[in-house]
Amino acid sequence: MKAGWHIDYVIQHLRDRLAREDIAELGVRVETRGLAAHVWGSVTSTDCRAAVLRIAEEELAGVPWHADLRVSCHNPPDHPEEVP
Repeated sequence: MKAGWHIDYVIQHLRDRLAREDIAELGVRVETRGLAAHVWGSVTSTDCRAAVLRIAEEELAGVPWHADLRVSCHNPPDHPEEVP
């Protein structure tokens, strides 16, 4: 079995699991970078970030990987904008 084929299979399995889980973060991407995986994008909360990282750690066991997930809040502002 080729190493590249294995990582592609594992990454697709991770993508499928992220889509099935309750978190269903649409802003998360998983890509192959050489013989490693890169999990990146934005999530809605620190809890979701932790869940994505936990799932990635489980699914990518034995595969080198890097995560670059940022938490972005999309709540409306809590005060009016003051324009000079």
